[in-house]
Amino acid sequence: MKVLVVGATGTVGSAVAGALEASHQVVKASRRGPVTVDLENPASLDALFGEVTDLDAVVCCAASGPLVDLASATDDEIADGLRGKLLGQVALARRAVHHLRDGGSITLTGGTFSAPLARGSLGALINSGLEGFVRNAADELPRSLRINLISPGWVKETLESMGADPTGGTPVREVARAYVEAVEGTAQGQTIRP
Repeated sequence: MKVLVVGATGTVGSAVAGALEASHQVVKASRRGPVTVDLENPASLDALFGEVTDLDAVVCCAASGPLVDLASATDDEIADGLRGKLLGQVALARRAVHHLRDGGSITLTGGTFSAPLARGSLGALINSGLEGFVRNAADELPRSLRINLISPGWVKETLESMGADPTGGTPVREVARAYVEAVEGTAQGQTIRP
């Protein structure tokens, strides 16, 4: 299969691209290339699909949401937070529908946290929105296309890079395996928690 991985230079994205490369042709895209794209810029999404064609799967790992203080966040900060991870992934999925081969798949990235997270209300809104979008979009997609959401929570290597205790994080190789299973499997409209 030919698989586009958006966010391929990040911790999760590079692990996902590496895991997929064992069996598939992978096109790596991110803000810093080799193929450039920015989820917050619809024109860059259009350019991406003009450049990368004949796809069997689109995987988005470029999805970080900001932690904001609910009491002091401005309306603009909230809107900006929605723009990339939520609206950007929805825009990517909407475009992918028109560029995937029949039976292709779209895999997006959300987040799961077992307990409320300080400054995490915006992230909870975004992640809940993504879950609802994927669940419903699965019934709307044409041509046997599939869509799923990977919701990893904290990744061990990300916690380590932040200087935090990594024991509660999922190793990135396990997270990457969930993306590969979503691409290669038959799941539809699911939120997958590695």
